[in-house]
Amino acid sequence: MSWNEPGGDKKDPWSGRGDQKGPPDLDEAIRSLQEKLGRIFGGGKGGGEGSSGGPIKGLGFWIAGGVVLVWGLFGFYTVDAGNQGVETRFGKYTVTTEPGLNWHFPAPIERVDIINIKQQRYIEVGYRSAGSEQTLGTVPKEALMLTKDENIVDVRLAVQYQIKDAKQFLFNVANPVATLKQATESATRGVVGSSKMDFVLTEGRSEVVAQIKKEIQDIMDNYQSGIQVTSVNLQDAQPPEQVQSAFEDAIKAREDQQRLINEAEAYSNDVVPKARGAAARALQEAEGYKEQVIARAEGEANRFSKLLTEYKKAPEVTRQRLYLESMESILNETNTVMVDTKGGNNVLYLPIDKMIQQSHPTSQPAPQSAAEQPEQTTKIEQPALRTTTRGRDARGRQ
Repeated sequence: MSWNEPGGDKKDPWSGRGDQKGPPDLDEAIRSLQEKLGRIFGGGKGGGEGSSGGPIKGLGFWIAGGVVLVWGLFGFYTVDAGNQGVETRFGKYTVTTEPGLNWHFPAPIERVDIINIKQQRYIEVGYRSAGSEQTLGTVPKEALMLTKDENIVDVRLAVQYQIKDAKQFLFNVANPVATLKQATESATRGVVGSSKMDFVLTEGRSEVVAQIKKEIQDIMDNYQSGIQVTSVNLQDAQPPEQVQSAFEDAIKAREDQQRLINEAEAYSNDVVPKARGAAARALQEAEGYKEQVIARAEGEANRFSKLLTEYKKAPEVTRQRLYLESMESILNETNTVMVDTKGGNNVLYLPIDKMIQQSHPTSQPAPQSAAEQPEQTTKIEQPALRTTTRGRDARGRQ
């Protein structure tokens, strides 16, 4: 009997088991799942249409909780070293956070702005630099300024600054950088306008820069901008290009003038001390000569007094002695002796200096100095001179 005939067991020849039931009902499966979810999420044990809203509400709660959790995770943020975080709630300032891990209500409730307070920032006034290796381009509208003596100078500044208060930097001034630039230009014009051109271009550069920096900081502090000016660098200060060549000639002339003044002062410092020393030496020599003459005069006076005493005792002997000493002192200065012969016109010449030189051996050491030579010659010549003088005296007496 076939499986589909009347009275058959109605078994499917392709089925593995004869007792298998039909496929499960889809509605029943959904209902069973709802019951399980209801028990998990607190919806109750009972099934049916009246209890199907509880599990749906529980599932929505958990989904909402997960969304809130994920949303809250976006509120964590990190502030690096050297930075500050400024939190705002619906645009209103709430707190400033320090470096580290922080949390805030994520957008759209709160917002965080990270501000680098250690970064060195700078602005350029009077010029624009296109790069480190490119030439500087001047901005005449910012650079040209009038001085106190009604001259025009081209001034270029670079201002470096830091943010000292992140809250003030964000909320007190609409555009802090533009404000700083305008304050720099205003302070520079004020300082340059109260100074003369030569002072700005030459010796007063450092003083001008210090005064400009002080005035810029005062202006920014009055605005409570949260900016700290760290340095003001005067990149260049020169006359306009139209008159720069003439001004360079004037600078060269001034430098030549200063150079000549320095040379004159150096010469004066060299000559004046020498002249003062020579004058002092001449005064000392005059004083020494004065003392020498006075002492010699006093000695001669004392000697004459003593000679007078001796002359009174023995006039002839004293007279002869004075004569000999006088002739000795006179003839001591010459090396030539003229002897008059009797009964003729011939004159005998005696080269005593040559005779003295020949009388001494050549092996005798030379004198140590030229000043000692006359003294030795004098000592040697004295006996011969005395002899010659005595001979003439004897002939004269004969």
